[in-house]
Amino acid sequence: MTETPKTPGVASGGALEQVKARDALHTDRGDTTIEETVVQKLAGIATREVPGVFAMGSAGRRAFSALTERIPGSQTNVSGGVTVEKGERQAAIDVSIVIDYGFSVVEVSQAIRRNIIQSVERATGLEVLEVNINVTDVHLPEEEHDEQQVPKTQLQ
Repeated sequence: MTETPKTPGVASGGALEQVKARDALHTDRGDTTIEETVVQKLAGIATREVPGVFAMGSAGRRAFSALTERIPGSQTNVSGGVTVEKGERQAAIDVSIVIDYGFSVVEVSQAIRRNIIQSVERATGLEVLEVNINVTDVHLPEEEHDEQQVPKTQLQ
């Protein structure tokens, strides 16, 4: 049984597709640049898709988002709680979340990492070097009940 020698620097399978996608951003016919906000939105959407994520961002960020969502015509901020450091071909992503009570922080974090890496790399061709997750709070079921009993005049 002979083994085919591997060429140094040549990736295989899905990794080869990622290398091709990154190289496609910089061609002899021009360059494609991707703004950090694009990566932030993709990472925010990917995070929200994971079961166990109740909300994103710090308490102050969530309060600000709740206020802006009440403005007619405003759009939901999907990138809240996400910060990105991006170079030409690579990105590092930090995410702050509130986890639902009863979910494993470890399992939710792993699912978020997988989902963000897959989503961002597939959509942009950037290599995601790391995804850091900051769990800022745990959402308890009784908190939702308490919020529903607060009169609207106190929320405005």
